[in-house]
Amino acid sequence: MATDIIVPTLGESVSTATVARWLKQAGEAVAADEPLVELETDKVTVEVNSPSAGVLEAISAKEGAEVGPGAVLGSIAAGAGNAAAKAIGTGGGSISGSAAAAAPPPAPAPVAAPASAAAPAAHAPMPAAAKLMAENNISAAQIGPGSAKDGRIAKGDVLGFLANPPAAAPTAIAKAPRALGEGEERVKMTRLRATIARRLKEAQNTAAMLTTFNEVDMGAAMALRSEYKDVFEKKHGVKLGFMSFFVRACVTALKEFPAVNAEIDGDDVVYKNFVNMGVAVGGPAGLVVPVVKNADQMGFAQIEKTIGDFGKRVRDGQLKLEEMAGGSFTITNGGVYGSLMSTPILNPPQSGILGMHKIQDRPMAVGGKVEIRPMMYLALSYDHRIVDGKEAVSFLVRVKECIEDPRRLMLDI
Repeated sequence: MATDIIVPTLGESVSTATVARWLKQAGEAVAADEPLVELETDKVTVEVNSPSAGVLEAISAKEGAEVGPGAVLGSIAAGAGNAAAKAIGTGGGSISGSAAAAAPPPAPAPVAAPASAAAPAAHAPMPAAAKLMAENNISAAQIGPGSAKDGRIAKGDVLGFLANPPAAAPTAIAKAPRALGEGEERVKMTRLRATIARRLKEAQNTAAMLTTFNEVDMGAAMALRSEYKDVFEKKHGVKLGFMSFFVRACVTALKEFPAVNAEIDGDDVVYKNFVNMGVAVGGPAGLVVPVVKNADQMGFAQIEKTIGDFGKRVRDGQLKLEEMAGGSFTITNGGVYGSLMSTPILNPPQSGILGMHKIQDRPMAVGGKVEIRPMMYLALSYDHRIVDGKEAVSFLVRVKECIEDPRRLMLDI
């Protein structure tokens, strides 16, 4: 009896995924829980494991196909492949001679069914919705994923579209891809990169985004870190970095200026009595923003451990979808790449993002004398629809004060 390979739940706000790569081919033996296929979502790559030991009987969703939760990717046949699967599971990379002789050859794989057979066509309208769409000359592409099962469009989705139609986009002249020149190569954007591009442009088009700048003397924070980094690491098992200073500084400032931690929902402002701190991390597939949940309740050591764990799992491609949801404010550190100053873009629907930059020695006037100080430029991009200029500037000044006098962070003042 065959066992279906099912697309798992993809996470908050993720309704579809693209079949990126099959790790096994039809007819190959597999062990239970062995990775079979990689799915690429808007946020991360998800591995789907074999539900049982056996032989990969059929592949229903080819590479490049778009699938939704619950869709059938393929099937595992029990029986002939069990001996081979056990050999794989016990550490052998190939089947032993005796096992290969004992096991009959796997049956030829049936012709793969088209991806559309696994689930209804993406965004296909329900009958009542189709009639209403026809009457109003609306296409499924205009509405996008619906609220019904498998992303199908329901009548309510059409009524919602008619009640709040999107702003008309400027007419664009469609053109075919240009011919490549010598030495050029065309590569399709990954789903993650395309989503990053779309969301960043959406932030620019939707929010009234402004950026305010300040600079912070890192001398006191550097001295404190230098004095306690060894004992800190010995006690907590993690290095003391500067990110925990800035997370705690932002928590202090967000409590004082809650609009920077809020978001706009229609005609309402949603204020949050917690701080879920997004921390931008560069990975092999692009920039992702895992969220330190309830950062306002964490100390330095817990913040450093959480961020360190995120960084490792981003590099290994092991970050979970739910770990990137629910952020209320974001910090991004371009300084690790050498950036001296930049204007970070908001991470919708958040209303603020802090940009850290490279620490650089600069001559500064201190007490009427010129001294060389370790300085960092800070940038706060904010949504002016909800955050006033005075609030934004005051927020950044409070962050500066906390970093220049770290005792404030210890005393929560």
